[in-house]
Amino acid sequence: MTGADSAEARGGVVSACPACAAAPAAGALAARSAGSEEAGRLILSVPGAHCAACISTVERTLERVPGVREARLNLSLKRATVDCTPEVRADDLVAALAAVGYEAHELDPGVLGTRGRDREGRELLMRLGVAGFSMMNVMLLSVAVWSGAEAATRDLLHWISAVIAVPTVAFSAQPFFRNALAAVRVGRLNMDVPISLAILLAVGMSLFEVSQHGADAYFDAALSLTFFLLAGRYLDHRARAAARSAAAELAALEVPRAIRIGPEGDTTVAVDTLAPGDLVRVLPGSRVPVDGIVVEGESEIDRSVLTGETVPAPAAAGTRLVAGETNLTGPLVLRVAAAAGDTALRRMAELVAVAEMGRNRYTSLADRAAAIYAPGVHLLALVTFAGWLVAGVGLRDALNVAIAVLIITCPCALGLAVPAVTTAASGRLFRRNLLVKEGTALERLAEVDTVVFDKTGTLTMGMPEPVGLGEHPRAALEVARALADASAHPLARALASALADAGVKPARVRDVREIPGKGIEGRRGGAIVRLGRPEWVGAEPSDETTSCLSLGHGQVLTFRFRDRLRPGAAALVERMRAMGLEPHVVSGDAPAAVRRLATSLGIEHFVAGAMPEEKVAYLERLSASGRKVLMIGDGLNDTAALAAAHASISPASALDAARVASDVVVLSRDLSPVAEALSTARAARRRILENFLLAAAYNAVAIPLAVLGHASPLAAALAMSASSITVSLNAMRLR
Repeated sequence: MTGADSAEARGGVVSACPACAAAPAAGALAARSAGSEEAGRLILSVPGAHCAACISTVERTLERVPGVREARLNLSLKRATVDCTPEVRADDLVAALAAVGYEAHELDPGVLGTRGRDREGRELLMRLGVAGFSMMNVMLLSVAVWSGAEAATRDLLHWISAVIAVPTVAFSAQPFFRNALAAVRVGRLNMDVPISLAILLAVGMSLFEVSQHGADAYFDAALSLTFFLLAGRYLDHRARAAARSAAAELAALEVPRAIRIGPEGDTTVAVDTLAPGDLVRVLPGSRVPVDGIVVEGESEIDRSVLTGETVPAPAAAGTRLVAGETNLTGPLVLRVAAAAGDTALRRMAELVAVAEMGRNRYTSLADRAAAIYAPGVHLLALVTFAGWLVAGVGLRDALNVAIAVLIITCPCALGLAVPAVTTAASGRLFRRNLLVKEGTALERLAEVDTVVFDKTGTLTMGMPEPVGLGEHPRAALEVARALADASAHPLARALASALADAGVKPARVRDVREIPGKGIEGRRGGAIVRLGRPEWVGAEPSDETTSCLSLGHGQVLTFRFRDRLRPGAAALVERMRAMGLEPHVVSGDAPAAVRRLATSLGIEHFVAGAMPEEKVAYLERLSASGRKVLMIGDGLNDTAALAAAHASISPASALDAARVASDVVVLSRDLSPVAEALSTARAARRRILENFLLAAAYNAVAIPLAVLGHASPLAAALAMSASSITVSLNAMRLR
């Protein structure tokens, strides 16, 4: 039977969740944690889960499996934790999910690993809370000093402030101290060096003043510096928290076990133990575990995960298969051609890893500003200190002025400029069903001038739909319904669903059986009826996606299938043109299907039949010509291109590895919010530049005052706080 893109094989290219009574959400990916089999604990990744109804559906389904004690689905991670007896296998849970519309594939836990909780975020939040609490208490004590406390009372209040401030700084400012020390050890400067110096000098000078019964202490300045900078660091961390390696997720898609055929029969073994020349059995519905050549059996292979091709390819003796493809209809015996470490899937993971390394070299606006700012601050403070010494003031007064310069020039506003804007913009986009995962994503999105789309599952829904059913006689449709109901082929399922929706009842057909690689046949009256590939039923092949029905006696009907356009796709392409972006389509699908889609959307530049490495090469050619490319894709075959692009977006229905590789995930079926991401990114870039200008204007006014000795460290801390608040308020305008 001619096929369309199998949603299950594509690992999550779906239109909605099954609990929402829409098309089945497919591609649940199962992952067993290390040692989980002995512990009776399994972890299932379920990327098709989108709503609260999915939670109850998945949990109830898993808990009905014998031996399962409890199942809990984390919707944000799209992973279910299953507490069960050791006898329960991942295959049992996979089958249970498949029965309710979630096609499941097991992941390799040794490659995937498990992610712990957000320790860094909790640590920053804890340090921020301690700094804020201490800052408020020390400021209350400072109010008493400013109100006229003198002599012993003033000294007592200062010492109480010291008891609060010193341990707080030692605890809360550790992230800055660690980063500054690491930079100094290798002979370079970063933003944390002037920050650490300002905090330490403020505390040190305050302790000296208190020990000498001085009138001024600057513990509140040190604490306010620590608090505001930790706030910026935490905002930045939250913006980056969703990012993780797509290469690891991609490698985890490798099938961990295979059925090896030996002298003693079939045995299930780890894929890593297979060697070239071994024979493995690939059952219908299973993914191919290793690269190899078919030596026995006939079937159809869904290659959409690697190529995006919507039509399943026939497989027979001599056909070469690669790891990651899905066997659809018949059992196959495969002779291993490459070890597990040298499969096409592993090579793709390496390609993604290289692309991720390239993207990580992107320098953010804040980093570029810091490269100039940090050395300048140190030099200015040193020159000020030396200048006042030469002018004849004492060491104590010269140090006070230098500390004021360090505090007033401390890059607090600069440190808040980017994360404050990023957080405000990310919140705005989240309310519009867009999840921003990367800290520099908005900056890179604002720079793009070219957009490259994948076709299947991105611009289209990735699910075949029959068209023109009303052209055929009712009696023929009833026969087609009877045959289609008996098949698990993606085209047969689509046809059966459409006929059921149209109220077509199945005819009485006897002896129905599926012929692997060809279609379904049965007997009606005295005639053999068939539904399947055109050449099998005696029809002419077509460049469209088709399935043909033979009613016997030379009567043949053709059912045509189209992949429905994703909602908002046409509007998005128009919006992008209006924004000055040039759209391209690069797909692994057949030329006729790609040309038809590109023409319907008015896209002049398109490439069909592209393998994953060819997609990356296409993006590299665009980049070499000076283009900044945005890649929008959803499949395994898009993962390397998503990682290699200047910026990338994927729908929530995408394969897990594709979502991980993307900077932004569209949480709705509609693509039109992508235009909002681009316009918001451009607005965010303007706000970031405005914040830099505000910080520069503040420094232009405040620095001369500090250098000339007209600002105490306390006044410098107040000015620094005011600049930080101004930057934050400007960022909030994005909301």
